[in-house]
Amino acid sequence: MEKKTRRVLFFIFFLIFILVAPILTLYVQGYRFDFENKRLTQTGGIFIKTINPKQVEVYLDGKLSKKTDFFFSSTLIENLLPKNYNIKVQKQDYYTWEKNLEVKEKQVAEARSIVLLPKDPEFQLLTTGVENIWFSEDKSKTIIKEREKDIWTLKLYNLEKNVKSQLIKETDIYKTGADLIDLQFTNNDKLMLQVGGKEQISYFELEIDRIPPLLTKAKAPQPLIKDALSYESSNGAIYYLDSSGDLYKTDTSLTNNEKITSQAFDIRQETKYKLYVFEKAIFLQEGKTIYLFDQEKEIFEKFSENINYIKISPDKRKLVYFSDSEVKILFLEEQNFQPRFNKGENMFLMRLSKSINDIFWLNTDYLILITSNVLKIVEIDNRDRVNIVDIVTVENPEIFLNRKTKKLYLLDRGNLFVSEKIII
Repeated sequence: MEKKTRRVLFFIFFLIFILVAPILTLYVQGYRFDFENKRLTQTGGIFIKTINPKQVEVYLDGKLSKKTDFFFSSTLIENLLPKNYNIKVQKQDYYTWEKNLEVKEKQVAEARSIVLLPKDPEFQLLTTGVENIWFSEDKSKTIIKEREKDIWTLKLYNLEKNVKSQLIKETDIYKTGADLIDLQFTNNDKLMLQVGGKEQISYFELEIDRIPPLLTKAKAPQPLIKDALSYESSNGAIYYLDSSGDLYKTDTSLTNNEKITSQAFDIRQETKYKLYVFEKAIFLQEGKTIYLFDQEKEIFEKFSENINYIKISPDKRKLVYFSDSEVKILFLEEQNFQPRFNKGENMFLMRLSKSINDIFWLNTDYLILITSNVLKIVEIDNRDRVNIVDIVTVENPEIFLNRKTKKLYLLDRGNLFVSEKIII
């Protein structure tokens, strides 16, 4: 090859390098040309992670993009131009999770707590003739009330083995019969029974781990703190609201009483009050109005109205509070992953046309919501759309969640059903 030809080729390749190198550099740095908006921009991405099940398909704008990996059940879709993308997460025999996520320059949009729920989950009939059911606080013991020949009986029920053990029947209390008014676990192996019989109200203690179970007469439970309108325990301390409207903190000995309000709450006669004491917040419910205790001012200030209940999440970082038709979330701590929320921030989640009977947490990111005839599972990620799945339709269901086994128990007209695992 002649020297002149080599020189020409060198300059051609050098010119190509000069032109292509910056483009390659920009490409490696994540720059792309946005033809729709006619500009050069840096790309972003979308990170998807499922809690349940593993190995799902992720669709980007209707096209299969990736599958989550086996070990972490997550995937990252990279080099996306800044705009909104439709994401669908799917697996056979599960309901689809769908949401529009916005990708911004040099940022990754995240959805890291996705739960896909099984389609038509099976509810197996465990037993019939159940009038009521009670669970110990740690869910290790289950008591059911049944009726046999017009006499009610209490049985210890092993749900996993479907085995019942007779505890007592009403004629063990009074030969002429007794009405069971209330039953409470005092600990995992003792029950306190409130019964009506012989024209009086009586109390009995039942030790269920004894063979045979031991039933003894008990004194009527006395208020833990006299003159308290409501009290609640938290981390070894007891908080109580007295009849003057002052909030006190004491220990289990009830000797070291510390008033923590600088101004008494205005108490209304013949009104029901309930304290909610959490590690990071204290609430007072007056009828359907909720007040939040301001720890700096040391007073209760109005928080929300028309509220039925407040329930804390399993991770203790947020609360759900709800009325007959609306559901909201309060963040007790900063949520530093997407969607991000500041400490003390409120989030409106949803509004229903049907009245809400009850709500409880499935896990830290999903709620179980019960209406008059439907059990729903709802995510708390309110970006774009809230994914809601109707699990079962039944009139006036009584639902119990065993968070340890991840199973739902449903009591419907005396029939006790158990679901398959909602989350594996």
